[in-house]
Amino acid sequence: MIKAVCFDLDNTLLDRDGSLHSFLEDQYVRLSMFHQMKKDLFMDRFIELDDRGYVWKDIVYETLIWEFDLRGCTIEELLSDYLTHFHHHCIPLGPVEEVLKELRARGILIGIISNGYHQFQSDNLRALSIHLYAHEILISESEGLRKPDKRIFQSIADKMGVKVEECAFVGDHPINDVKGAKEAGVMSIWLRGDGYSVPDHADAIIDQLPELMGVLRKLDVERQDQPRRHSCESI
Repeated sequence: MIKAVCFDLDNTLLDRDGSLHSFLEDQYVRLSMFHQMKKDLFMDRFIELDDRGYVWKDIVYETLIWEFDLRGCTIEELLSDYLTHFHHHCIPLGPVEEVLKELRARGILIGIISNGYHQFQSDNLRALSIHLYAHEILISESEGLRKPDKRIFQSIADKMGVKVEECAFVGDHPINDVKGAKEAGVMSIWLRGDGYSVPDHADAIIDQLPELMGVLRKLDVERQDQPRRHSCESI
C-alpha cells in the first residue's frame, strides 16, 4: 500500500512558467534599465536563457547585460531582486491545496524534494502554503544531494518512516523525477510536461494533479494483485 506521496516543486506544484512570466513583467516595469529594450524581447530572451530554470539567474542576467549593453544595475543587484521578489509571483499548478488536503485526509504522508537553493525554494513553498501540508521537505542545497540521485529519494522515505516501495513520487522531469524515483524503488508518476518525451520508466502518467487519487488507487490494486498472480503461476 502506498503510504507516502512525494512531489517535485517546479512545474509540478508550482506553475513555474506562469510565475516567471508574472515576475518578469513586474521586474521590467520596476527596473528602468530594461526599458532600453522592448518588454517582449526582454521576456522572451530571459525565458530562453533560463532554460526551464536549469540555468542560474546570475548567468542569465550577465548574458542579457552583455548582449544588449544594458546599464543601470549590476548582476548582483539583479540577482538579489530576483531572489527577493520572485516568491511574490508564485502561482500553483492547478488545485494544489485541494489535492494535498485530500492526501492528508486519507492518512497519506506528503513529502517534497526540490533541486535548488534552500532559501529560494523555501520562500516559494511558503508562498503557496505547501509547507503547511508537507511532513518532510528536502532541498538539494541543504541535503548535498540532487535528483536524480536515488539517495535523496531513500532519504525522504527514511525521514518519513516508510519503505521506498511504500512511496510514490510525482514530477514533470523524465530523468530527475521519474527515472530517479524508479531507480530508488519508488513508484514513479509522471505529470506530463510540455517539451518532454513520454518516459518509458513511469509507473503512471497524469495530465493534471486531480487525477492523482485515482492513479494511487489503481497502483495499489495492481500491487496487491501481483502476489496472487505469482501464487497462481507457481501452482
